[in-house]
Amino acid sequence: MKAVVYSGAYDVAVREVPDPRIEDPQDVIIQVTTTNICGSDLHMYEGRTNVEQGKVLGHENMGVVAEAGPAVKNFRPGDRVSVPFNVACGTCFNCTHGWTSFCTRTNPTEGVDGGAYGYASMGPYAGGQAEYLRVPFADFNLLALPQGTEYERDFTMLSDIFPTAYFGTDLAGVSPGDTVVVYGAGPVGLLAVHSAWLRGAARVFCVDMHGDRLSIAEKLGATPVSIAAGDPAEQVLDSTRGAGADCGVEAVGYQAHEPSGQERPELVLDWLVRSVRPTGRLGVIGVYLPQDPGAATQSAKDGRIGFDFGRLFQKGQALGTGQCPVKRYNEKLRDLIIAGRATPSAIVSHELPLTEAPAAYAKFDKRVDGYTKVILHPAAA
Repeated sequence: MKAVVYSGAYDVAVREVPDPRIEDPQDVIIQVTTTNICGSDLHMYEGRTNVEQGKVLGHENMGVVAEAGPAVKNFRPGDRVSVPFNVACGTCFNCTHGWTSFCTRTNPTEGVDGGAYGYASMGPYAGGQAEYLRVPFADFNLLALPQGTEYERDFTMLSDIFPTAYFGTDLAGVSPGDTVVVYGAGPVGLLAVHSAWLRGAARVFCVDMHGDRLSIAEKLGATPVSIAAGDPAEQVLDSTRGAGADCGVEAVGYQAHEPSGQERPELVLDWLVRSVRPTGRLGVIGVYLPQDPGAATQSAKDGRIGFDFGRLFQKGQALGTGQCPVKRYNEKLRDLIIAGRATPSAIVSHELPLTEAPAAYAKFDKRVDGYTKVILHPAAA
C-alpha cells in the first residue's frame, strides 16, 4: 500500500509499504477514507522528536472496515468508523476510569503511558496516512459512524483535534456566560473557540500572530487578538476592564515563539496566567515534552519550562493538561455534528490526495498563508 513515511527532518515521502494484517483476534483493518495532517505531526517533521525513520505517520484517521478479527463483535466489513488517536486496551485502571489517553498496556516505551498511531514514543503502531490501518482492541476503540459521506469532512475531526479542543475547554471549565481566552489559532485553537461557544461562552478572545488564522477565528465569532499589536495579555485585560477572562485554553505548546522568531516555551503560559482572572481555570492542550534536544536553552531541552508559577499560585488558578481521552467526548461530538450544532470542518483549508502530502507538510510547516487544516484522501488519484 501507499503511505506517508518519515525519512528525517523535513523529509517525508509517499512510499510503498507492507499492507497491515490482523495480528490479534480483536484487530480490524480499515480502508482509510480520510486522514489529516496534525500540527503535532510537525514536531516530528521538524526533527524535534525521536521518531524513527520509516515510521508511517498519521494519527487522525477514519475509514471503512475492510477486515475484522474473529473476536470482534461490534464491527463488520463495510462499517464506517472514526479511529481515536489513542490506542487503548479498555481494561486497565486508566481506561476503566475514562483516561484512555494514558492506557497502561498499549505502550511498551518505558515511563510512558498511552499509545497512539504514527507518533514518536507512543508505541509500535503504524499511522493512518496510508491506504489501510490496523486498529487493535477494535470493539473498544472504534466509533461507529452513519453510512454515507455527508459528514465526512466533519467526522474526520473526531479522531483528535475536535475532542482535544473540547477537552481543553472542559479542563478550563468553560460555562455558560463565561469570557474565554484561547491562545493559538491553529486547528486546535480554532476548534477550542468553536467548543467554547458549544459550552455557552458569552465572549471568546483568540490570540495568534498569523492574520489569516485570526480571520478564521473572527469568522467563528471570536474577538481576534494579534500579538503583532502588542502584549496580548494586556489587550485581554484592557478589553475586560482589568478583570481578565474567566478561563483560558493554551493550544500552542513547547515551540511557542515571539513574532521575531525567538523560541520561548514559557511565553504563552505566562500570557495565559496573566490574562485569566484569579481563581480561573486553565486548560493546557498544547504539546510539551519531557525532553526536547532542539530547544533554545538547556532547561527547556530537559523539559523544564520556567513559566510564572508564582503568579499562578498567587492567583489561585487551577491548571489541567495532558493528552485528550478521545472516547470521553467523540460520541457526543459526533451527535452534535449530525444535529447540525457543530461544524468543525469550517477550519479545513485544503483537501488533497495522499500523493500531495509531502508538499502539504512543507507548506503547513512554513505557515504558508491559507494553510490551516489539510485533510488527505488515500484513494484519490
